[in-house]
Amino acid sequence: MTYHKTPEALAALTEEERFVTQDSGTERPFSGKYNSHFEAGLYVDIVSGEPLFASSAKFDSGCGWPSFSKPVAPAHVAELRDTSHGMIRTEVRSTHADSHLGHVFPDGPAESGGLRYCINSAALRFIPKDEMDAAGYGAYLTQVEDAE
Repeated sequence: MTYHKTPEALAALTEEERFVTQDSGTERPFSGKYNSHFEAGLYVDIVSGEPLFASSAKFDSGCGWPSFSKPVAPAHVAELRDTSHGMIRTEVRSTHADSHLGHVFPDGPAESGGLRYCINSAALRFIPKDEMDAAGYGAYLTQVEDAE
């Protein structure tokens, strides 16, 4: 499957989704639809459909944004130095659509590698586990665990 940004995909974005993904914005903490979402499935780039994070890597960090310990395929996530707002952080962008996703911090669960990918809900689309195969994401089913 190929992933890329299209004019049609951009036209379908809400104002907030465009602000986050195209203007490197940030949604308000605790406002995103996936912050407290723990259904089994796959989170993909809302612009390109590029697979980003599995529900099995999602955890509640209490920070106000969805948090993940690792991407499903590191090649789909680009990490860039970000010096905006008087801070030095690592920005996370989708590789193929160049969508701004959020930031990664070194304060995640130690048992999962120690990283916390702090991601805006507005940058994501969720594919439930039972729909992944039909949607073309069957290769990622082994990374998704059933919700407890």
